[in-house]
Amino acid sequence: MFAMITTSLSGFTVLFFVVLAVAAHLWLRSRQRCTNSSPSVDEKTPFLHGSTGDQQNEKTDEVAIVHLSGFDWKTTEPLKLRPFKPKYHITMGLQNSTPSDLILMDNNYLSRIHSRQEILSLHGAEVMGVLPEGQAAVKELYTYLLGEYLPVRYPTMFRIVSPYPGCPDTAFQNLITNSSFPLSPPPSDPLDCLRAIAQTVEDDFFLLLPFPKPNSPTSEMEHKCVAFMNLHPSGFSPSSKLGLPLSQIHAPVPSYEKIGPSMERFFARLSCDKLVKRMNWAMQLNPDLYCPGGNHVHQEDLDTLEEVTEFGDEEAEKARLRVELQGVWRLRKTGAVVFGFKTYMYGLVEVKEEVLEMEDGGTMKTGEALAQAIEGLGEGNAPGMWTYKGAVRWGAAVARWLRS
Repeated sequence: MFAMITTSLSGFTVLFFVVLAVAAHLWLRSRQRCTNSSPSVDEKTPFLHGSTGDQQNEKTDEVAIVHLSGFDWKTTEPLKLRPFKPKYHITMGLQNSTPSDLILMDNNYLSRIHSRQEILSLHGAEVMGVLPEGQAAVKELYTYLLGEYLPVRYPTMFRIVSPYPGCPDTAFQNLITNSSFPLSPPPSDPLDCLRAIAQTVEDDFFLLLPFPKPNSPTSEMEHKCVAFMNLHPSGFSPSSKLGLPLSQIHAPVPSYEKIGPSMERFFARLSCDKLVKRMNWAMQLNPDLYCPGGNHVHQEDLDTLEEVTEFGDEEAEKARLRVELQGVWRLRKTGAVVFGFKTYMYGLVEVKEEVLEMEDGGTMKTGEALAQAIEGLGEGNAPGMWTYKGAVRWGAAVARWLRS
């Protein structure tokens, strides 16, 4: 009898220690998941809200993001984009890109973020907005950029942290600015989400969703702007675009009707794994990134237009070639189309002295190529661009300087 009790107690003791060991192991694992560290990745992680880490996933709408483990933003030069042609033709001009290049970083990052913080403080109501229909899309964009994309693509710049061990809440931390934003849970106010994005990346975003087109006999759909964050506008008021369909957003653009229907069809069939990019260029006579007025000239402005006749080295120091690198992609959960763009600014003195490689294999001074492109604004399939882009006011004077 005593032997039986001893044997039972021994078995119970072994079982007790086994359970204790398993519990300790599980506790340690949960604690490790909540310590202050970057998200655990191998080489890649899915692009849009898929399962994490499995590059062999059978789903065809998941694309991996390659992380840049040794990336140094301070030594990375901005892209040098020269998209102008001798004649301006309005086209969609889409080029396939890799989702890894959704957001591009360079050595302008910190100064641009400081500039954006100032723009937010001065023009917050003008540069951000959201409709009730767009709130879910804004939060999805926030969660994806801060919670998935940026910490994986740029682990030397961003990471996901927890306030203290054992805490279920997580936060996004910017290692460059030392700022943090909540991730789990995210901000309840979508404007707070937009404000956080604006202080984290240089890119601006418009979110669009499809709605039935009014008075359409065929149940035709059109995409409307349901949210925006645009701190670097060029020639328009960002807040004026909220709630408008694509056709009205681009109403001032000459010959937009030539690409409008194609753009609607493209947006309608855009898949979640696809990122396409295009470029748009303009000239402006000042170095301001926040430039809601002055870059465009409309027909009603012509009667009071003051032509620029004097343009020398002093004026050229202030003037900029402005290029937007635009990207279009779709969010997975809400299905919202994201139209994003990063603005690059190039001094005319720099541009004038460059040598441009031509498509035929020859070379040309970039100053001459830009002068031809300015004159060609009125010679392509959208001649109204000569007026709309402002060349009617400054084109002749700037072209002369570029050739001098």
